[in-house]
Amino acid sequence: MHISEGILSAPVLVSGAALTVAGTAVGLKKLDYDRVPQVAILSAGFFVACLVHIPIGPASAHLILNGLMGLFLGWVAFPAILIGLILQAVLFQFGGLTTLGVNTLNMAFPAVLCFFTFRAGIRSENMTLSMAASFLCGSMAVLLGSLMLALSLVCSGEHFLVVAKIAVMVHLPVMVIEGLITALCVRFFKRVKPEILEVVYEQ
Repeated sequence: MHISEGILSAPVLVSGAALTVAGTAVGLKKLDYDRVPQVAILSAGFFVACLVHIPIGPASAHLILNGLMGLFLGWVAFPAILIGLILQAVLFQFGGLTTLGVNTLNMAFPAVLCFFTFRAGIRSENMTLSMAASFLCGSMAVLLGSLMLALSLVCSGEHFLVVAKIAVMVHLPVMVIEGLITALCVRFFKRVKPEILEVVYEQ
């Protein structure tokens, strides 16, 4: 999901940066400072999960956890993901500073979109419906993120079309894994601490 420096065109970089600034501003406005520790833990989990890359041809796959972050954070997923990407770029040269805007948008926007799409199902008292919505939240966030990554590449040049297709394909198994992780997390918290899910539902 990380796009490196020197690949994207200037219009794509500027558009991604502008949209990320807007999303981050909304996220910071909605951030309840009592929830900062929760945001920090999820951002750290995102940071660690993205460090393990599995090379597949010209692309690579790794866990993203953006659906899970969207589910628990809503709009706050934007600043949380941005912080994780900044640390990865500075410490490990994953992605880059000029592509921070696009990389953040590609991961955070699907997280927020899936939160608003599936939150009604996730908060349902019907456990089967809640688990299905949770699985879709986790898996669709990865699918949308990979499609946005592909779009970013194609908009920078048609010669990236093959790489864009591969990038989507290699994330199909990740979709299933993250869907299961998200569903299991929701099931766990609904049983031991359901109030942690109710806080963000009010956004």
